Amino acid sequence: MTASDDRISDYLTRYADSLTAFDAETAAGLWSAPGMIVNDRTSGVLDSRDAMVDGLRQSYPIYQRLGLASVGFELLERRDLSDRLALVRVRWLFFDAGGAQLTDTDSYYLLRDEAEGLQACVCVETDAAQKLQALAAERGVDLTSLS
Repeated sequence: MTASDDRISDYLTRYADSLTAFDAETAAGLWSAPGMIVNDRTSGVLDSRDAMVDGLRQSYPIYQRLGLASVGFELLERRDLSDRLALVRVRWLFFDAGGAQLTDTDSYYLLRDEAEGLQACVCVETDAAQKLQALAAERGVDLTSLS
């Protein structure tokens, strides 16, 4: 892939910063349209940036109730698939306002180098649902009331 590790880290930093700021427009701008999110239970396609913005905004009250104040990441793995595609494994780190780590989740992203820069095409969440549910139980947050 033409993207260096530095460009991938820069992309992930911008993504983490947009999540920390609850900035749905910026986060959605880091995705190719359509974008797909897959986990153990569902697969969803977001056909447009507007749909991505709406989906992100719907998740923010959950993160806020769980005490999320900032997001970091570790780039765990990178595999170049072609000149423009890379598969990366990322560990997202979620922190509270005091800087204590709340939880982490691992995801795989298929990134494509496009005219706008790196864009996520697919996200495969491996453990996000389980870890967020465990954090919610620990904090006494009913996730069903936030849906």
